[in-house]
Amino acid sequence: GTARHDREMAIQAKRNLSKTTDPVERLRLKCLARGSAGIKGLGRVFRIMDDDNSRTLDFKEFVKGLNDYAMMIDKEEAQEIFRIFDKDGSGTIDFDEFLVTLRPPMSNARKEIIMQAFRKLDKTGDGVITIEDLQGVYNAKHHPKYQNGDWTEDEVFRAFLDNFDSPYDKDGKVTTEEFMNYYAGVSASIDTDVYFIIMMKNAWKL
Repeated sequence: GTARHDREMAIQAKRNLSKTTDPVERLRLKCLARGSAGIKGLGRVFRIMDDDNSRTLDFKEFVKGLNDYAMMIDKEEAQEIFRIFDKDGSGTIDFDEFLVTLRPPMSNARKEIIMQAFRKLDKTGDGVITIEDLQGVYNAKHHPKYQNGDWTEDEVFRAFLDNFDSPYDKDGKVTTEEFMNYYAGVSASIDTDVYFIIMMKNAWKL
């Protein structure tokens, strides 16, 4: 069902873009128009650019990141967004804070069920989901490509993790933040908490 939600969400985001003037909301919708991984992908672009690992970006880096990610935003709008996030006026923004603000808002009930799924998958409890974690939880043998001999079990796991990973830097590890960002995207296309929770429970047998 996720692919369908993704398409619906992307269409909805594109439709809402023409209606909103709020610069942060516009950037959020532009990311969501790319599907569930849109916001996460932008985060990964910023992380790659953050050469000194300061977890902050100045305006030049911010604009370069948007361009690298092919986000067409004029300079005035980019400045406005940057100002909103640069709360202390230091000339830099904290990009973890930026991504959290950019994520579509979710109720605590949704966040809680997402974390339950994460904890179930994170067998080793180290805050990162890897292929090793999945081996006990996710049955690769039901996957059609495993059944017809195209993929090994590890390849099925890897493809599964790649869903949550960013398109630009697939490292086969999924952090809590990436998992949350992914489901924030899915969540944006589902109206009621009840339906979202049922979907998660069914997907992860919680």
